[in-house]
Amino acid sequence: MEQDDLRQDIFKSRIRLRHLDCFICVARTGHVGKAADALRMSQPAVSKTLSELEEITGSALLVRNRQGTRLTREGEDFLRHALAVMEALGAAQASFGGKGQHAAETLVVGALPTVAPDLLPAAIKTFREAYPETGFVVRTGANAELLAQLKNGNFDLVLGRLSDPEMMVGLTFELLYVEPMVFAARAGHPLCRSAPALQAVVAFPLIVWPANTIPRHHVESYLRGRGLKLPPDCLETLDVALARQMVLQTDAVWFTPLGAVRNDMLNGAIQALDLPSAGEEPVGLLRRSDWKPSGAASRFTADLNRAAEGIRLAK
Repeated sequence: MEQDDLRQDIFKSRIRLRHLDCFICVARTGHVGKAADALRMSQPAVSKTLSELEEITGSALLVRNRQGTRLTREGEDFLRHALAVMEALGAAQASFGGKGQHAAETLVVGALPTVAPDLLPAAIKTFREAYPETGFVVRTGANAELLAQLKNGNFDLVLGRLSDPEMMVGLTFELLYVEPMVFAARAGHPLCRSAPALQAVVAFPLIVWPANTIPRHHVESYLRGRGLKLPPDCLETLDVALARQMVLQTDAVWFTPLGAVRNDMLNGAIQALDLPSAGEEPVGLLRRSDWKPSGAASRFTADLNRAAEGIRLAK
């Protein structure tokens, strides 16, 4: 017990905010050089600070290679604590703002490209009525990229999907709604006149998500289970705006989560082809397990849940 107390005293006497700042920046950028630029330090100074931190903790926190850096398991654990410390300090600073006013802050949200336009507008609109001065940064990307950035502290929260157990370490998932996968085509498309054969669908230009994404896995499994495979001339993209315009302006068929075309379907511009179910995907709110949300962040998560309820009831 005395040795544990002694180690804690030594740790607290040696650790400095510069160690945490430097470590968090390297974890977020994945590169010592990029962190050095962001911190306006030299690369040797960043490396020295990281070495000091690893000596203080008694653990290897980062693995360095030619491509950059990645966190060890101990590094992931320490990052959660470091982020919590810095967030607590930020909250303490914000508490000195004027009474009765919301401290100015910016929420940084990651979202799947198909979820952002479907869920965020209603949630942000409601939120701004209570927190008009809060800034928003919304970044979209593939699920794996979003979760990695969430763990590194680059996002406050993510609207995404469950991942494999290793990727979910240190994260929580709150289900918002379940989203069907559809084959979408423009209104008046030849395939919309009756229930088409799947062979007829793959004869048209297909738009699909890139490899190693969940929707791509769905469409490949769906076709494989029916003795078919993706044609080699598919258009692969994460860009929802591009895929949508291709569908509206051409005879292309887009395999996508329903949220990407929900409004166009309501307006009658796009239709879901009459095919057997192509599966469903849960959409949820992901946060770091140790995240302590501000009042604004808590309100926004409540608004997200209300917006999600609207989507669930509209089914």
